Amino acid sequence: MRSWGTVRSGEAELAVFTAGDPANPPVLLVHGYPDTHAVWSPVAERLAERFHVIAHDVRGAGASQAPAQRCGYRLERLAADLTAVATAVEPDRPVHLAGHDWGAIQAWEAVTEPGAAARFASFTAFSGPCLDHVGHWMRRRTAEPGPRHLRQLLGQQLRSWYVALFQLPEVPEWLWRKGLARHWPRVLSALEPGVAGSEHFGADLAGDAVRGLELYRANIRQRLSHPRQRSTDVPVLAVGLSRDLYVSPSWTDDLDRWVTDLRRELVRAGHWAPVSHPGRVAELITGQVLAHEPSTSD
Repeated sequence: MRSWGTVRSGEAELAVFTAGDPANPPVLLVHGYPDTHAVWSPVAERLAERFHVIAHDVRGAGASQAPAQRCGYRLERLAADLTAVATAVEPDRPVHLAGHDWGAIQAWEAVTEPGAAARFASFTAFSGPCLDHVGHWMRRRTAEPGPRHLRQLLGQQLRSWYVALFQLPEVPEWLWRKGLARHWPRVLSALEPGVAGSEHFGADLAGDAVRGLELYRANIRQRLSHPRQRSTDVPVLAVGLSRDLYVSPSWTDDLDRWVTDLRRELVRAGHWAPVSHPGRVAELITGQVLAHEPSTSD
C-alpha cells in the first residue's frame, strides 16, 4: 500500500495508506494489536484489484501519533478516528469496514453509533467482538449456566489470560521491552504455522506494543462491567476463527440480538488469519462488499 497522507482526529495525527483505483468501491481495513496497517498487506493486494482499499495506523501504532493520556485510547476516540479517515478519503460515499482483533472492536463502536449506516455500507469482523456485547454475553452465560454456556464461558476465560496480565502496571511493559518484542515473530510463527516474519509489524514493535496496552486498560473493565445497549443497522459479517488461541468463535452466538442484518462464517484458521489465510479473508470481505454495494446489488 502507498502513503496517502495524514488525517487529524482529535489530538492524534493518523497515517493513512491506500491501494487500488479510487473510482472503485471503498473498503477501510482496521488492524489490531500489536500490528500496524501492514498486517493487511496480503489481503489489500488482493482487494485492490476491484476496490479502493484504505488503511491507517491506529493511534499509538506505526506512523500515527500516540495520545498523551490513557483516555485517548477510549473506544469513542477510536471510532471517531475511523469516521475521520473515512470522511477524509471518501467524503461523498459510505465505506465498507473490515476489522481484525482490536480493529474489529473499535469498528463495532463505530457501526453501533446512531446514524452509522449513512457512513458505513457494511462491516466484516474477524475475531473481534463488541466489548459491550461481550459484557452481555458473559452475563447471560452466568445467569443461564447450562453445560454449553459454562463451556463457552470457561473456554473464553482461558483464552483471555493475557488480558489480566495487561492490566498490571509495568509488568507487560517490561516483558515487551526486555525481549518479547525481539522474539515475537518467532513466537508467533511457533504458535500459528503460516504466520512468519516481521513485515506486518511496525519498525518499533516494542513501542507499539507498550503503547497499545492502553487499549486494554482504557476499555476492558469499564465495558465488561457496565455494558451498554449497542445495536446496528449496518450489515455485518461476523467471522469466527476455529483455531483462534485468544477469541472463541462463540463470540458470534448472541449477535442476532444486536444486528438487524447478520451473517456468520467460521474459518479454519488461527487468530492472524489476514496473514495466514489472506485469500480466504479477501474472499469474505469481497462477498460482503458486493452484497451491499449499490452499484452491484441493484
